[in-house]
Amino acid sequence: MKIALAQIWRHPIKAHGAEALEAVRVEAGKTLPWDRSWAIAHEGAKARGGGWANCANFSRGAKAPSLMAIDASLDEAQERITLRHPDRPDITVHPDRDSAALLDWVKPLMPPDRAQSNAVVRVSERGMTDTDFPSIAIANLASNRALSEGMGQDLSPLRWRANLWLDGMPAWEEAFLVGKSLVIGEAVFEVREQITRCLATAANPETGRRDADTLGALKQLGHQEFGVYAVVTKPGTISCGDTIQIV
Repeated sequence: MKIALAQIWRHPIKAHGAEALEAVRVEAGKTLPWDRSWAIAHEGAKARGGGWANCANFSRGAKAPSLMAIDASLDEAQERITLRHPDRPDITVHPDRDSAALLDWVKPLMPPDRAQSNAVVRVSERGMTDTDFPSIAIANLASNRALSEGMGQDLSPLRWRANLWLDGMPAWEEAFLVGKSLVIGEAVFEVREQITRCLATAANPETGRRDADTLGALKQLGHQEFGVYAVVTKPGTISCGDTIQIV
């Protein structure tokens, strides 16, 4: 069985767009570089500081499905992000300096009966992942294909907002990676836990509209998990096409 790294994705602003990468250098004990470096707190948030906070404090796809259709690209040197959405004009902003413009751009995408986006938060030491440890989300393309076949509809991998996608592994085999390590390129990842999924995955990343009962389909399989969280234990560069070893 040959397992390869098929895709790499980062999300510069938590829940507000994904960007594909061909290669990236990861550091021990840190999230993927520039992944969820910013987040947008809603008006009911209890935490707005520069440190990690629970996802319930932020605008996200589980509450605002239209956010799932945002596409992003980051100019690292300038720290400027271009956001695109089928229902909004393209915008390029520095999330810190142009926070008012960013919030104004996002406002029409937020459901009126939900807490509205209120402030842009930057994370100083690590990405604002859904875990209280600096995780990198890893998923299995075979599992996405299997769920698609079972549901009778094509599910974009972008629904799951993973950082790394593996190919060549049997469907659902990733659940048994917990406690093991993955050698990818020069780096090593320790798999910590499975990812319990939320309603964000029901939204189509092309339209931002809920059109798939992903949670119901997972529950029919006896669980609500898709993918795993891992931490980097050895730094190095990883690239699409790298062969993966399980140790």
